Amino acid sequence: MCKSLPLLSALSLGLLFLSSCEKEETSTTNPSPSLTAPTFYTFERNNASSVNFSGQSERLAMGAELSAALLDFSKSAQDLQEMFANTDSLGNEVNPYTAAALNASNKSIRSKVAASYELFSANTALSARIKADMKSFIDLQVAEIYAARNVAASAGKAGQIADGSAVRYVNAQGFEYNEFLIKSLIGALCVDQMLNNYLSLSVLDEGNNREDNDNALLLEGTNYTNMEHKWDEAYGYLFGLADNPSDPLVNLGANDVFLNKYLARVNGDADFSSYAQDIFNAFKLGRAAIVEGEYALRDQQIAIIKDRVSNIIGIRSVYYLQAAKNAFAANQPGTALHDLGEAYGFIYSLMFTQNPNTQAPYFTDQEVQNILSDLSSQGPNGLWDLNAATLDALSNQIADRFSFSLNQAAN
Repeated sequence: MCKSLPLLSALSLGLLFLSSCEKEETSTTNPSPSLTAPTFYTFERNNASSVNFSGQSERLAMGAELSAALLDFSKSAQDLQEMFANTDSLGNEVNPYTAAALNASNKSIRSKVAASYELFSANTALSARIKADMKSFIDLQVAEIYAARNVAASAGKAGQIADGSAVRYVNAQGFEYNEFLIKSLIGALCVDQMLNNYLSLSVLDEGNNREDNDNALLLEGTNYTNMEHKWDEAYGYLFGLADNPSDPLVNLGANDVFLNKYLARVNGDADFSSYAQDIFNAFKLGRAAIVEGEYALRDQQIAIIKDRVSNIIGIRSVYYLQAAKNAFAANQPGTALHDLGEAYGFIYSLMFTQNPNTQAPYFTDQEVQNILSDLSSQGPNGLWDLNAATLDALSNQIADRFSFSLNQAAN
C-alpha cells in the first residue's frame, strides 16, 4: 500500500515535532554525572525540532477509532478488519476512518502487531498466530455479539448485561471480545514495539548507528539521527496522543485507549504513584544521553522503562482478576465479566513484557496460553463459572513474577 501523507494537524492527532537542545560534542566514556533529564521532552538542532513520532500517533489514533467502532452495530466484520489493516483483504487502499489524515496514512495497526525485532524476527509463525488472534476477536465480535445485542445475557447465552450504569456485550461464555482485542493490543502493539523493538540494543545500535549518532549524521531529509528517531518512536507509543507530548503527564490518560490510559490508572494507586514520573524522566534522560553519546546512561534508562512498563501489564492483570472476584462476590456478574474481559487482554499482553535483568518476557507465550485456558475452562459456561480460588491462584501466579504483591495490585 502506498499513500501520500499530507501534513497532519496537531489537533487531529495530538502530534509531534517538538523542540529543545541538541548535541555539540559527543562522548562514549562513562555516563556524565552532570547530565540530567530536561524538564520537557523537547530537543532541537539548527533551531528546529529533532523529534518525530508521527507514525506512532497515527496508529494510536487508528486504534481509538477501531475501539469505538467495535460497538457500532452498523459495522460489518469487513469494515472492522479494514480499520485494523488499513487495506481491504486483497491489500487495496481503503478509507476506513472518520479522520481524513488517517485515511491518507500509509500506516496500519496490523503491520506492527507482534512485529518486534527481538521476539519475532526469528519467529514469524508466532507473529502470524497473534495477528490471527486479533483478527478472530474482531470476527467473533460481529458473529457472536452483534446479533444478540438486544438479548439479556446469562450463563450460556450471549447478549447484553448491565455493569452499573454501563451496558456490556458478551458471548455465551461471558467473553467481551472488544475488550479482548483492545487490551491485547496494548501488549501486541504498544509494549512489543516499545520494549522489544525500538528500545532493543539490536535496533538502537544496529549497523553504524552509534558512529552516525556520534557524528550527528542525520537520516536523509530529516533533522534527527537514526538512534534519536528510534528512541522517539518508543516514546510515541506511550505519549503520542498526549495533549502536549513534550509535557505528557498533564491530563495523563485522557486521549488514549491503550498504554497511556493504564499508566494513569496505575499511577493513581499510592503503591505505584511514581511510575509516570519515573518513565517520563527515563525517556527524557535517555534521549539527552543519546544526544551526548552517553550510551551507558541511555541503557540505564532503558532498564527503568522496561521494568515500569512491564509492571503496568502485570499490575493490571492482577487488578482485574481481583476486581472480578469481588464483583462476583457482590452478585454483580456484568461488572465481573467486564473486569475479566480486561484481565484477558492484559494477561495476553504479558508475553510482550521484558524483564530487564533477563532480557526475556516475564511470561512466555505458552505460559500465557495456559493462564488463559485456566481462566476460561472452569466449567461449560466459561467465565461465568470462575470461582474465587481460581482467580486468587492466577493472581498470585502473575504477581509472583514481578516485584509487587497481590494486595498492592488489587487496590
